[in-house]
Amino acid sequence: MSPPRASSAEPVQPPEAIALALEAFLAEHPGAFVLEDGKVLFSMHEAKYSLTTEHGRCTLHLWNEERNLVRRVGASTLRNGVLRLSTHRFGQTKPQTLELAPDRDRRTPSSREATRTKYLRTLERVLLRSFPDWKTDAFRTAMDLEKSFGPAYARGMLVQGQKAWAVIAVNDEETQATVDGILTLGILWLHHCREQAAGRRLFQGLRIIAPRGMATLTVSRLAWLNTVAAQWELWELDERSEELEQRDAADHGNLATRLVRAPGAQAAQDRFAEAASRVMALVPETMRDVVEQRIRSGTELAFLLHGLEFARARMAVSAASFNRSLEITFGAGANETSLTYENEGDLRELTARLFARRTPDGDHRDPLYRMQPERWLESVLRRNPEPIDPHLDAAHVYTQVPAFAAADRGMLDLLGVCRDGRLAVIELKAEDDLHLALQGLDYWVRVRWHHLQNPDQSTGLGEFQRLGYFGGMYLSPEAPRLYLAAPALRIHPATEIVLKYLSSRVEWTLVALDERWRKRMKVVWRKRSS
Repeated sequence: MSPPRASSAEPVQPPEAIALALEAFLAEHPGAFVLEDGKVLFSMHEAKYSLTTEHGRCTLHLWNEERNLVRRVGASTLRNGVLRLSTHRFGQTKPQTLELAPDRDRRTPSSREATRTKYLRTLERVLLRSFPDWKTDAFRTAMDLEKSFGPAYARGMLVQGQKAWAVIAVNDEETQATVDGILTLGILWLHHCREQAAGRRLFQGLRIIAPRGMATLTVSRLAWLNTVAAQWELWELDERSEELEQRDAADHGNLATRLVRAPGAQAAQDRFAEAASRVMALVPETMRDVVEQRIRSGTELAFLLHGLEFARARMAVSAASFNRSLEITFGAGANETSLTYENEGDLRELTARLFARRTPDGDHRDPLYRMQPERWLESVLRRNPEPIDPHLDAAHVYTQVPAFAAADRGMLDLLGVCRDGRLAVIELKAEDDLHLALQGLDYWVRVRWHHLQNPDQSTGLGEFQRLGYFGGMYLSPEAPRLYLAAPALRIHPATEIVLKYLSSRVEWTLVALDERWRKRMKVVWRKRSS
């Protein structure tokens, strides 16, 4: 007699295991995209979610301003960096697949490869026509993990006798993030070409070929590269017309940042005193000293544990009038619930669970421990930046000022000041990222730009101080210092190569932290620009 077949209503995996896999994936990729049949349903930058494992089932609820989705999840599979969920709509037995992907580019591998192969032929044709005195050599898109080269970038050389240019290009079907990464990979490619040539060829510099209209960020970076170490050229290609046009490196374009007035700390503390008292009363007494109360604006106060926000108080506009009313909400990650007297026990239970698991001695496999490591690192250094540099002033440290107008880059920026009045840009990363150096440069460029905007002729105050930052301090007119900080084993080998090609006008320090930074902040080594 054959064994009974499992009912389609039974989960393939234990619901707790599915929920753990989901939480772990979102901890690693908080800005993931949710797709169904190749269509993007949600961006987790904006969507909210809840997970329940009641009655032996894992239920996923996703919602944003546009749509609402509830599915029972029967199984999860992580493959090639994408989490695939086998789901059921309620009342239906036929399973459907939801995909959680780190980015929205969900073209099939064969489609991506076909596009890149076609682009390679177009690129060589355009280069031979645009630079008739030069020959193309060794153009390819093959992946080389050892050298950090991915298949999205076409790489090769233009050769004329012993003279040569390194060339890197990207097609217009790649994501904007891929296009923005071209300069980092281009510097690595130029460095690799020079090493391989071993003096047999003289590489004059790097030619970058980017899609038309997608190179704004690359242009702003080019102005801050070392022109003695290499020549740098940026060209934009219209693939339809096959027209190639050079961009001027001095054209910085529109700096997509905003600088808002610093909130009045004392006024905000007075405004939220009652709300803060109510929330803190629900936090375990022994942990109250660890909670960070951060004023995000004049109308919002956040409560954080090691960088993870678990509650907030805000002045909300009433739907029925223009009056503002105080609202307290709570929830870890993307969950958010208004606090009422009836659900105060839920907040007490949430904080007890959070404070028991998100500790320096916590389980490294626990999603709450692993969630948002950069924000944990930021919370430590925000309170005391002196391990980065003993000359940093702990009384004046701000988060993401100015803020990028574009989407979150997945990195945390701190703005501080040294005791000699020089501004200090601090870029943090808890995991390895080969783009660390140039993303730090992006923030440095914007801070410098705002710092030089319209200084007051009578007071000498610049834009930062006019808007309430660095009160009572003299700010030096010199350019900011740039600090890049990450755990020692998480600093990508590419970082030091890229830093060597920055202009001498960018004064940088690379800081390697002890891997046990959650327990004790200690610097292992520092390297500085010459």
